[in-house]
This record gives sequence, C-alpha cells and structure tokens, in this order.
Amino acid sequence: MEDLEQKSKSEDTDDLIYQDFNIDNVIYRTTIPKRNQDKKPYTPKDPKEIYVFIPGTILSIHVKKKEKVKKGDKLVTFQAMKMNNVILSPVNGVIENVFVKEGDNVNKSQIVLKIK
Repeated sequence: MEDLEQKSKSEDTDDLIYQDFNIDNVIYRTTIPKRNQDKKPYTPKDPKEIYVFIPGTILSIHVKKKEKVKKGDKLVTFQAMKMNNVILSPVNGVIENVFVKEGDNVNKSQIVLKIK
C-alpha cells in the first residue's frame, strides 16, 4: 500500500511546472496546477481598441471616423442597468473605425471603436 501511495505522489510531482514571480524585488516560486498548464497566458488589450465593459445599449456616439481625439474626450455613451455610462478616450489619436451605431445592443467586451 505504501509503494502505491509513493508512486502516485511521484507521478504528481513529475507534471509540476514552477514559475517564479518578482514582486518588490522578492522572488516567489509557485506551482502551476495541471489544469492551468495548457491555458494561454494573459495578454492585455490594446489601449487603442475601445470595448464596452458591461452589456447595454448605445445611446450616442460623440466622435466620427477620422476625427482627432485627445485623452479624456467623450467617445461613446451607453446605457446599462438603467445607468448611462460614458467611455472616455484613454489616448490621443485619430478615430480609425466605429463598429457600432446608436441604438445597437452590445455585449460585454465588444469592440466599439478603434483609435490610430
């Protein structure tokens, strides 16, 4: 019985992947569980691609294609959960494309517009 338990423990450790993290110049080591080893790593979204953060309805679009925008300018207003939400420009640039129109229903993480 002990041999069987030791064998199963050694099989578990053969598949372990270790990952080091540096937080405030302190190295931490952790194991990645087997179920998470095949997942693709997180990649942040492009700040020039504007997404809605909650499902809702587009009320108004404050910009047009090829229009210059500055950081903080209003881009889109949409209604979600009976509240009006305004998306502001995170960067300076020019509107490359608008993917929605007023009255459209949008899903969470749906792209609304793109800035060059």
